[in-house]
Amino acid sequence: MGINLGQGKERATLEEIRIRVGHALQRHPLCRSVQFEIMSVPRTARGGNWTISLRSVEPAALWEASDIIADIQAAYDVQLPAELSSAA
Repeated sequence: MGINLGQGKERATLEEIRIRVGHALQRHPLCRSVQFEIMSVPRTARGGNWTISLRSVEPAALWEASDIIADIQAAYDVQLPAELSSAA
């Protein structure tokens, strides 16, 4: 699925990340009703190039959902369309 960057992060498309976040949230009982949107953003000083917008989060699920997303953000960078065509 992803391309290993050798820096602990793999490259994945926004759709691949969306699937991983969705599955991870569904596994946690408090986070099953969380709605989210993933967006590509310019690279930050911390190295990330995507963010997530959470919607419909119950107060009891906020910390769990945030932790789940932080773990996924630590593991993946968005693979840009230009990188996809050059990898083929």
